[in-house]
Amino acid sequence: MTSSDPTGLHRVLDEPMAGSLPLPQAAHRLDTRATLWPDEVRIRVERLNLDAASFRQLEATYDGDGDAVRRAVLDIVAERGKMQNPVTGSGGMLVGVVDEVGPESPLGLKVGDRVATLVSLTLTPLVIEDGLDRWAGTDEQVPCDGYAILFGRSIAAVLPDDLTPELALSVMDVCGAPALTRRVVSERYAGGVVAVIGGGGKSGSLSLAAARDAGAGHLIGVVPTETEADLLREAALADEVVVADARNPVALRDAVAKAASAASGSASEGGPADVTVVCVDVPGCEGGAILSTADQGTVVFFSMATSFSAAALGAEGLAADVTMLVGNGYVPGHAGYALDLLRADTGVRALFERRLAQ
Repeated sequence: MTSSDPTGLHRVLDEPMAGSLPLPQAAHRLDTRATLWPDEVRIRVERLNLDAASFRQLEATYDGDGDAVRRAVLDIVAERGKMQNPVTGSGGMLVGVVDEVGPESPLGLKVGDRVATLVSLTLTPLVIEDGLDRWAGTDEQVPCDGYAILFGRSIAAVLPDDLTPELALSVMDVCGAPALTRRVVSERYAGGVVAVIGGGGKSGSLSLAAARDAGAGHLIGVVPTETEADLLREAALADEVVVADARNPVALRDAVAKAASAASGSASEGGPADVTVVCVDVPGCEGGAILSTADQGTVVFFSMATSFSAAALGAEGLAADVTMLVGNGYVPGHAGYALDLLRADTGVRALFERRLAQ
């Protein structure tokens, strides 16, 4: 057995290129053997949570045929040794119970801990042993029996006792979004206008709550339908809720500008937002997000459907003096903070529980 690398490089099965191997996330195939290297942890998997952009793409590709979606997920995992949608490049995360801990693991886990992994399935060696026969293929949460491997630099959180595993998994799947939103708003934009595109979704609702917690002066929630708008208004997470197609740059800009005018009390159109947080799982929202953001404002992209080349070139073409951040899913303390927001905000919790019930 070769020596292990804390990033998981020893599990990459690709042929070396230019004398080196890709990191596990960029690799095509991973070694899924159950035998552990000294710094690894093996998890007995109970449930997968597919990334929203990945599930939406699979659902659209197979016209909502759950059996076809299930077979596609099984094929991806069997071929690649991990769950990484070849179209979106994204994966998701999982819940399971610690089965074995290598003697040199730095993760602080012990056998029997029920945990959620806070690293993507795109870099996590995964074996599915039950054929996903308890999953209808029609939603993002996937009951599963199998095992997964965590590396020395992986991240996992022990699940809290006061929340169901399904609810905790839903929160932890997007816990990087509220933590980074809080940081951005508190450090530079306290009292400012924050627009969250996709404010009725998981990451969007938590981001609205985090922006409020960080001292935002005016919150705008952007959703695609009146049904979602009604739910978001009922949750009372935003000062203004607007319906707009985030893929229509001008319509999105105008909707945010109109909503922002309420912050100043002006009857005329207000200015764009100081911070725009993108939490939608469809492509083509880059231009609208940039147009919705004030000069020297910040756009935070949390969607795996984002084209970062389109965002960069779009900002250049629009002469937009904005800072653009990639939400990478990790901020120290992000899981605990997201769970605390859920516990403290009845509106956030209601949206999450409604989503799970559906």
